[in-house]
Amino acid sequence: MQLQPYFPTFTYMNFILIFGPPAVGKMTVGKALAAKTGYKLMHNHVSLELANRFFDFGTDPFRKIDSLVRFGVFETVAESDLSGFIFTFCWAMGLPEEDAYVDRIVKIFTDQGAKIHYVELEASQEIRLERNGLPDRLAEKASKRDVKKSAGFLKHDDKVYRLNTLEGEMPERKIFKLNNESLSADEVADLVMGHYGFPVGV
Repeated sequence: MQLQPYFPTFTYMNFILIFGPPAVGKMTVGKALAAKTGYKLMHNHVSLELANRFFDFGTDPFRKIDSLVRFGVFETVAESDLSGFIFTFCWAMGLPEEDAYVDRIVKIFTDQGAKIHYVELEASQEIRLERNGLPDRLAEKASKRDVKKSAGFLKHDDKVYRLNTLEGEMPERKIFKLNNESLSADEVADLVMGHYGFPVGV
């Protein structure tokens, strides 16, 4: 009997980092992308809201719980056989500590052979203030339910930080940037899937 040659198959995880300013629609797009691909989603506030149940935002105990949960999930997922994982994040551009934080996350996945994909969303402050009070956002993010207060934080962050890339910035990351002011989450998810060639989930 002639033996057939064995060709080992290699499968890698797709890690998708969706970033952009507050209330731009990162979580909503992440949910749509997860529904279409079957990939798992962890939005930024999963760990933040848990930590905030025990300690005030920004305190050392708050940061410790957030980090333990967040990076514990990253490490466990990266070592798993999941085909894809989506994370959402507000990334302050031009700050070395922010870039280092993102690189720390990315390294956890690349060390396990994952392929990294960056998706950037942008929309005007006016549009984001409208989205700030949408029911799905408030249901998932208890800390945002005081809409007037969270709108104030949004305006503050816009003034203090630069939360979208400049043209041609970080070309090595090959960021797929979209203005989603007039696009639904499903439309954005379809564009992302087409750009990166993600398969439809089963």
